[in-house]
Amino acid sequence: MTQKIVRHILDTIAELFPDAHCELRHSNPFELTIAVLLSAQCTDETVNKVTLDLFQKYKTPEDYLAVPLGELEQDIRRIGLFRNKASHIQKLCQLLLDKFDGEIPQKHEQLVELPGVGRKTANVVVSNAFGVPAIAVDTHVERVAKRLGLVGWDDSVLEVEKKLMKKVPKEEWTLTHHRLIFFGRYHCKAQNPMCTVCPLLDICREGKKRMKPGAIRKTITNK
Repeated sequence: MTQKIVRHILDTIAELFPDAHCELRHSNPFELTIAVLLSAQCTDETVNKVTLDLFQKYKTPEDYLAVPLGELEQDIRRIGLFRNKASHIQKLCQLLLDKFDGEIPQKHEQLVELPGVGRKTANVVVSNAFGVPAIAVDTHVERVAKRLGLVGWDDSVLEVEKKLMKKVPKEEWTLTHHRLIFFGRYHCKAQNPMCTVCPLLDICREGKKRMKPGAIRKTITNK
């Protein structure tokens, strides 16, 4: 894929979603880290509903450690895998106090030391909380990148991240991450992508396959 086509993809998605941003509600790096941890295998909408009360009750790492694990589990029970996540949150808070003076570290390699924080979460935190350019690859970013041919079908999440970092200008990494998420969440959906009105249909491998006459008839029949 040429850089000209990559530029066309980025500019087209930017026109569709110029105001793309992190939809997880937070007011500081600590809240963002907790919110991203909770968002694994869960929608941002559900996380925001839970954190509305959660962030009123818990302000600091000490607050999360001051309650029994069972109480924290109940506070986030609407979240998928809430028991594991509650345990991760308390362990994360303890490590913050023991090693980082109760503050979220700004370096990627330190963030991934925290329980429940993987590479994707660390990328979201460094880019949104600390302004460090990063591309966090979630299911939306991976799906869109593969459908549009920005990466290979069989590429791992890490390979997707590395290839996007090479193709997208560094100063656009964070914004591109948000725009790809919006494009995947609201337009190029997993089950019902809006291929018929997509301005990138001419270069989309998945779209071309879906828009073949046989595929169109099948889609109409299934509606």
